[in-house]
Amino acid sequence: MALRITEIFFSLQGEASRAGRPTVFVRLTGCPLRCTWCDTTYSFTGGEAATIDSVLAEVAKYPARQVCVTGGEPLAQKECLPLLSALCDAGYDVSLETSGALDIAAVDPRVARIMDLKAPASSECARNRWENLALLTPRDEIKIVIATRADYEWARAMLGEHALAGRCDVLLSPAQGLVEPTALAEWILQDGLDVRFQMQLHKLLWGNAKGK
Repeated sequence: MALRITEIFFSLQGEASRAGRPTVFVRLTGCPLRCTWCDTTYSFTGGEAATIDSVLAEVAKYPARQVCVTGGEPLAQKECLPLLSALCDAGYDVSLETSGALDIAAVDPRVARIMDLKAPASSECARNRWENLALLTPRDEIKIVIATRADYEWARAMLGEHALAGRCDVLLSPAQGLVEPTALAEWILQDGLDVRFQMQLHKLLWGNAKGK
């Protein structure tokens, strides 16, 4: 079975603990979610068929040991799991960006899972698969995109209710154009939350350019 690939490109990682590292991004096509603030809607459909070997060959063209498999929702494709393992076998430091709506249990344990929790303003909060939390390890990360003050208060409540910071790093990110980054930073400081504030480095550098 072939993968469907929207794009493979070389850039700086813009988010999470690997921010700033030169990284090859493998963006798989398709996503079952429709978050209100999604910035990669072009990956929902289309794409080109590719084998795991052809993806590995393309990734090898770039001078990076970091590879990020993203989407869309990469786990919506069954071949994502063997792709992740093949990248690990090839010696890459592999991360996976996933929505948190699909089961992460079968992901190769060598892969760092950057898992979203969808806050209410995303319109997909009901899709959060809370069973995934028990599977997270300290090498994984939870990302929550904040679009409103209510989203922030929801995230603060989830931090306590599920002891998120005790599982792995928790990242709060302002939704572009919907909440002021300085406002989110001040809320975090006022409450002394045990989280990491992050902005998308690639957007600060290149705006919303595709393939960056």
